[in-house]
Amino acid sequence: MYKILAPTDFSNNSKGGMRFAMQWASQQKAEIVFIHIYHPVSYAIWTEKEFEFNTVRKIAKLKIKLKNFVEKLYKTTNLKPGKHESIVIRGLLSADIDIMDYCRKAADIDFICMSTRGAGTMDKLFGTHTGTLITKSSVPVIAVPRHYHKVSLKNVLYASDFKNYSQELKKVIEFARPLRAKINVVHLNAGKEKAGNEIISNIELRKKFNYDIKIHFRDKQLSGSIIKILQKEQFTPKPSIIIMFTEQRRNMLKKLLSPSKTERLSFNSHIPLLAFHKE
Repeated sequence: MYKILAPTDFSNNSKGGMRFAMQWASQQKAEIVFIHIYHPVSYAIWTEKEFEFNTVRKIAKLKIKLKNFVEKLYKTTNLKPGKHESIVIRGLLSADIDIMDYCRKAADIDFICMSTRGAGTMDKLFGTHTGTLITKSSVPVIAVPRHYHKVSLKNVLYASDFKNYSQELKKVIEFARPLRAKINVVHLNAGKEKAGNEIISNIELRKKFNYDIKIHFRDKQLSGSIIKILQKEQFTPKPSIIIMFTEQRRNMLKKLLSPSKTERLSFNSHIPLLAFHKE
């Protein structure tokens, strides 16, 4: 059974990621950990003992607030609450770093599911909490548009360059199979590799992986950037989620000058994006 971490700051923007986690857990056995990270504020007049007392008291109040927040959201989504818990932790640094630290300590977390609001020019360059998690987290991240409302997860779109498709597709199928979701695979660099259509056919893919898979070849040079292809191309049926694999082993300068395609897509897509890191 998957264990999904769903962070929230109590804002309406954070509800998208929570709704996705709830919908996902309603379709298969999964446990959700709703988490709020509290960064304590200290005042100069407080002693260390007073600071600790007020912090503990604040966390206790936030736990009640989080529980009520989750219960209300379940009611508005008309989903029956499954196995879940609501926790509040004391943050030390930024939310993204605190989330990764929590996942290191709670090794049973399988996915991080959180909303993304979109980002301005500077935020796109230096990253947001969601973008940072996509490029640094060892736990797969699902970036969910803030306005997301529950949609049954029936169709998966896997975007691939086919350099390591066999191993990656196994992970995609592992995600899709419990949901009984169909998989569309889009090959985004088919210009010189259209012969691949003869080598790796739909029939061969289905036979090899024993799953309902359909492959599409798209010429990147003709269709534009990967992001534009995924957003403008009319796939049938419409995907419930996009899955990509991101390269995390890039130096900081390269990350600043050229954010990963997966990270940039998370700021623009109207469809939830699941980002695995490349092996």
